[in-house]
Amino acid sequence: MTQPRRVGLGRYHLLGFLPAIGMLGGLAFANRVRPMVLGLPFLFFWIATWVVATSLIMWVLLRLDRANEGRNASPTSAESERAR
Repeated sequence: MTQPRRVGLGRYHLLGFLPAIGMLGGLAFANRVRPMVLGLPFLFFWIATWVVATSLIMWVLLRLDRANEGRNASPTSAESERAR
């Protein structure tokens, strides 16, 4: 008898919440003009940094999902992948 496939979020999926917390939660901390960082007011720099960090975090999540893809796949889905 095959084991049921685990459906749900892994702990690493919580990384997906990090950009929202950083961008929105940090606004109270970053809402100021000085200091200027790379010629940008600090708030703009904060947001631009989180835009780049969001891309990196999503890339890490993609890599972690691909690493677990084969382990969580059911035998029938693996057979259908080979048939393609």
